[in-house]
Amino acid sequence: TATDPPCPIEPLHNLPLPPPSHFSHLYKPNAEGKTVVIGIEGSANKVGVGVLCYNPSTETYQTLSNPRKTYVSPKGCGFLPKETSWHHQAHVVPLIRAALNEAYPNESNPERHLSAIAFTLGPGMGGPLKSCAMAARSLSLLWKIPLIAVNHCIAHVEMGRVATSASDPVVLYVSGGNTQVIAYSDGRYRIFGETIDIAVGNCLDRFARVVGLSNDPSPGYNIELEARKHSKETPLKFVELPYVVKGMDVSFSGLLTFIEDLTRRKDFVKDGQKKNEKQFTTADLCYSLQETIFAMLIEITERTMAHCGQNSVLIVGGVGCNKRLQGMMADMVCDRGGTLCAMDHRYCIDNGAMIAQAGMFGLQFGSEDMLVKMEDTECRQRFRTDQLEVVWRPKTRGQHS
Repeated sequence: TATDPPCPIEPLHNLPLPPPSHFSHLYKPNAEGKTVVIGIEGSANKVGVGVLCYNPSTETYQTLSNPRKTYVSPKGCGFLPKETSWHHQAHVVPLIRAALNEAYPNESNPERHLSAIAFTLGPGMGGPLKSCAMAARSLSLLWKIPLIAVNHCIAHVEMGRVATSASDPVVLYVSGGNTQVIAYSDGRYRIFGETIDIAVGNCLDRFARVVGLSNDPSPGYNIELEARKHSKETPLKFVELPYVVKGMDVSFSGLLTFIEDLTRRKDFVKDGQKKNEKQFTTADLCYSLQETIFAMLIEITERTMAHCGQNSVLIVGGVGCNKRLQGMMADMVCDRGGTLCAMDHRYCIDNGAMIAQAGMFGLQFGSEDMLVKMEDTECRQRFRTDQLEVVWRPKTRGQHS
């Protein structure tokens, strides 16, 4: 589950790393002088555990293991908190064991290498969050190592920065529960634009259920497969949909209602071939939906780039591994003379390594908000990206134009 080479810290342009002795009252490196954090993620339908190591001799971070399990709900249904919690409770301990065994094979006590345990404090679904937090609390007491409470959104951003060596990008964060355009300024990740109703991933998932697409491996990916049927030789029909950009924000709920109504029209052909030009298929609607909502997202991302004077974009979140979104964003960024920083499903989709990475930063820089006592580990379903001070980055103000 972890095959990537170590990632250097220098390209990130973080603050100078304090020596571990500066925070000796908080944590200790292991016997080899390395700092190792295990991260537990479970804010939605995926539960993952990642082991991350910082090597001071090479000044690099490396993911040692990153297994995860996905709760796949029945076709036509979404995932509910109760069933998702049961899934996480059944898999979190085996995943912890698997992650440690992969990181340190042939060792009887791999936990001796750990300096801390990071877990998702929020945002997310209450039941799944609590299930994984309980595991983290238990292991913290058992192994006598500190807890690190991580903001899920910031974990996505920091994993992306490390994996792509992006120092200060504009971030498009797109997932089933969040849609935000983010840029760093003055010690926090500021939200420049976001959805005013449902997230882009939620919009895709709900439409997939309407047209009967499978939830395995994910509804959004199956929409992407349908949309890929479009080519120059066999073009799909573009069905005009509502394009809702309001200033720097976007809206998807009305668009979703509109396209759901289209599936009830007699011109809609769910299965089979079109018989005339007025008809449209499931693939046509999937293609049209992707083109419309991705154009909306790219518009507000480009505005943020112009406002902040940035020339690079980082895409994170589960929807971020969509190849069409990456391609459209790359075209826009290229036109502006910039660079696109994108990842595949290993780090875009919720995973334990991203929690470990953000937790590692919080640990090494002594974040008071993240290094919490046991009584302060109650999960927060609402926990915005801009509510946490980012202590590992310089407090320089963005140069807005």
